[in-house]
This record gives sequence, structure tokens and C-alpha cells, in this order.
Amino acid sequence: MSVPPYLTAVTRGIGALLPRRADLTAMTRDPRRDLLAGLTVAIVALPLALGFGVSSGLGAEAGLATAVVAGALAAVFGGSNLQVSGPTGAMTVVLVPIVARYGPDGVLMVGLLAGVLVVALALLRAGRYMAYVPASVVEGFTLGIALVIGLQQVPHALGVPQPEGDRVLVVTWRAVEEFVRSPHWAAPALALGVAALMLAGARLRPAVPFSLVAVAAATLAAQLPVFDGVTAIGALPAGLPAPSLAFFDPSALGSLLAPAVAVAALAALESLLSAQVADGMTVGQKHDPDRELFGQGLANLAAPLFGGVPATGAIARTAVNVRTGASSRLAALTHAAVLAVIVFAAAPLVSRIPLAALAGVLLATAVRMVEVGSLRAMAKATRSDALVLVLTAAATLALDLVYAVIIGLVVAGALALRAVARQARLAEVDFRADLPGEHADEEHALLAEHIVAYRIDGPLFFAAAHRFLLELAEVADVRVVILRMSHVTTVDATGALVLKDTVTKLNRRGIAVLTSGIRPDHRKALDSVGALDLLRRDGREYATTPEAIAGARAHLQGAGLLAPDPAPAGPGVAEAVR
Repeated sequence: MSVPPYLTAVTRGIGALLPRRADLTAMTRDPRRDLLAGLTVAIVALPLALGFGVSSGLGAEAGLATAVVAGALAAVFGGSNLQVSGPTGAMTVVLVPIVARYGPDGVLMVGLLAGVLVVALALLRAGRYMAYVPASVVEGFTLGIALVIGLQQVPHALGVPQPEGDRVLVVTWRAVEEFVRSPHWAAPALALGVAALMLAGARLRPAVPFSLVAVAAATLAAQLPVFDGVTAIGALPAGLPAPSLAFFDPSALGSLLAPAVAVAALAALESLLSAQVADGMTVGQKHDPDRELFGQGLANLAAPLFGGVPATGAIARTAVNVRTGASSRLAALTHAAVLAVIVFAAAPLVSRIPLAALAGVLLATAVRMVEVGSLRAMAKATRSDALVLVLTAAATLALDLVYAVIIGLVVAGALALRAVARQARLAEVDFRADLPGEHADEEHALLAEHIVAYRIDGPLFFAAAHRFLLELAEVADVRVVILRMSHVTTVDATGALVLKDTVTKLNRRGIAVLTSGIRPDHRKALDSVGALDLLRRDGREYATTPEAIAGARAHLQGAGLLAPDPAPAGPGVAEAVR
């Protein structure tokens, strides 16, 4: 029994996304460096995983489960040798309103659905389209994410109960009001102390994991009487829960599809961006975007089964991984294994970490996410880039990340189209240099009186075509218009329709329109709307400019405006000039 061709194609497509022998070979080249790098990343990732789990609303254990399960699966099946995956600040920004509206079970279902969608994107080979996201959009939403992450930490940093609401600005304001009514400075002191130590340490000793040092110091300090009342993480399960689908509710699929699309879009975008960053920090490393999506999709399918939140590639942890010498997937696997050991062996210690200390870690992380030099360069590049950056950042803060990216892409696309449309030109040109044969000054004057030639440069498409119609409609009272089209870069249906409309209107005024140099790849659009038929009907489409001029002379001769040639034209017509 033969296998259907479509099934063979699907099997090959999935096979191309699975781990390869070369991945295992790379893991055996320098295991010592990879193990050390993985240990370092785990130390950095521990407070971040705890903090992002708390910020998401599902608790510190959810952040740890995500770092272990998603981190391991993405390392094995992903498309980058150096990517480290887990809970991230960007994902937390999207999850907070989902938790507020649908509860913890809703978040787990959203993560599961998002995993399915990301796997589908991988099978559709959608990874290549990451290249079309403008840098100004990326910088804008990174700035917006940093602002949102910082604001999300305000309640824990001030030591007040988490106010209700899913809008970060509203929640922050309510937390500040609560603190002002009854100020207690222990929690703010811990949060600011941790953030200050991390930021200062990163400048002085970048290789030292100051986040763990700061959290350990804050945990010890919290035992002093002066810090009484500071809230800690609380009891954690000693190990990962058994995988379960108890949260799955088929009746909720319809209402959760939209947030799942948002989470999947973010998981794909941030993971591919992080993988690009890893490539840029190394020599010879290049990720496979479709495999990366496949790995992230599997990671997000598995994480909810263990109570974890949706995961993405983590830029900060990936950067630490690269800087500490990682060369294969073994480092990311080691990071997940070390965190798993901590989950099983050190849960009582972790449970005593103050929430204010984790807030300080995330405040410092938010500050370090903002690359002032990159923002300054983007703002100085063009006014369009600056506008897209500001709009994307503001939309991230006021709306959510997915809407922000959509707004950024739409505005960037509109500005790019405007810039391309401005490159289009309709210029009157002197056609006498292309006249075949010798002509008296009197004939030159007659030709110039009755013929006008234009060269169209650039795109003839929807964003620029109507300007051509307006310009050509104002052509003076001549008998022939020659359109030189060899410099047209692209033609769409709108451009073709506008050209046809222009030719029709000029013909009604008694003006013959001749064209030259229409490129083969533009004929389909012109033919689809009947523009070529209109020109061919009267024999007014020519391959070259000299042929079009000869056709214009013949038209004037037929109209009695130009004396006929005294003798038939001999061979040796000037070489075609488009």
C-alpha cells in the first residue's frame, strides 16, 4: 500500500524539526565548560523564576516548574544551541490580566493552547518571518515591557497586599495609596537594597551572580526584628507535581482562544528574538527558527501539565549562558537540572525568601532591560523610527504587548509605504535624442509641440498611483503622450487600474498614449485589468523608446499634423534604447 504524497511531505516536515545527531555530538565536545555555564545560569535563573512565578499570579512554584520542564524540553528540541528558556517578564506582562479574568486554571489552558499554536507555526515554517519585525518595534516593546515589569513590582516592593485589577497603572496607583495610608519601610528597604546591589555589582563584577547574593542577604536580613512583618514566599512543594490535565475544560476553549493567540505570538516573537541575540554574541552559531518554534511549542505544551506558566526564550539568561562559555545544549539542560535539584532539595530554604527581595530582583532586571544607547540611536535614526518606538512602548504600557506589537507593525508598515511611495517619480524627458534618422529644426519644433514624453521611476502601486493620475490628467493640449516604463520597479492592481483609467481619459481628450519598455514581470498585473488590451488595440505598446517615437510620428502624420516621409525608411534604425 503506497503512502499518500501529502502524508510523506508532513512526515518529512516533522522529521526536519526533530533533534539531530549533530546536537548530541556538540554536547560531548567541551562538557566541562557547558556544565559550568549551566550552573551559572541556574544561579541567575533561580530568583528570576521565583519572581516571575509570583508576578504571574500562580506562585513561585509555577515559575520553578516552568524553568525546569520548559527549560529542558526547549533545550532538547529547540533550534538554538545556546538558548535558555523559562518564565520571562514579557510573558508575565501578558499573563497578569489573564489570571485576573480566568484564574489559574485558565492560564494553564491558555499555555496548552499556545503550545499547540506555536507547534503549528513551526510546521507552517513561520520562523523566517521574524526578519520582517522592525528594530524600532522590538526596542519599543522592550522598553514598554521594562516599564510594566517595574510597575508590577510596586505592591511587593512596598509590602502591601496585591490590589485587585488587571491594568498595571491602576494597580500601581492603588498600591501607592495603600502604602501612603499606612507606611512601613522594611519591605521598600529590602527591595531597594537588592536592586541597588544587583545594579552596582553588575557594573563592578559582571561575572558574579549578584542576584543570588542579594536575595540570600535579604533573606538573612529578614530574620532580624527590624524586618518583622515582611512577607515571604511561603511553603513550596518539595518537588514537581505529577502531570495532570485536571485544569482542562473543553467548554472554555472558545473564550480562551484569543488570549492563547496572544501568548503564542509572544512566545514565538520573544524566543526568536532571543535566539537572534545569541547568534549575534557568537561566531559560527546560527539558530534554526522553525526548530526553535517547535521546541518552544513542545515546552509550552508540557509546562501546564506540571502547573507551569507559558515560557519563552529568555534573553537575559541566554546572554549569561553565552558569556560564560556555553557551546552546546548541555548548558541549558544543566540549568534545568540544577533548578530541579533545588526544587526537590531546597524548597524549605526557598520558601523563606521575602517577596520584597524578589521584587528588587525584578526591578533591577527591568532597569537592565533598557539599553539607553540603543534607544538613543533609534530615536536619532529617523523620525519614523522614533515615532514607532514611542507608540509601541506607550501601547505596551496602556494596552498589552500583543496590541502594542500590532500597532507598532501597522504604523511602521504605513510609514515604510509612505517612504516608498515618495520615491516614485513622473518626470518629463526630452525625447529628441531618441529620434531615428535626421530631422530638420522645423520638424523638431513640430514634434515638440505635439508630443510629450514621461519616464515613470519607482513603484506604480496603491500608495503612489493616484498621484500619477493627477499629474498626467494635467497634461497640456498635445496629441501624443509617451510613457517610458522600463524604470518602473513594481506594479500592483491599483497601479494597473490607474494607468488604464489615465489612458482612457487622455484618449477621450483626443490624446494618444504610447508606452515603451514594459517589463515582463509587470505584464500580468496590467493584463489582468485590461490595460494591455487597451494599448494593444491601437498598436500603441512598443518595446523600445525609439519605436514608440516612430509610432508617435506616424500618428501625427496620419492626423495631417506632420508631413509624410519623402522616402521609405531604410535599415539601420537606431539601436533600441529602453
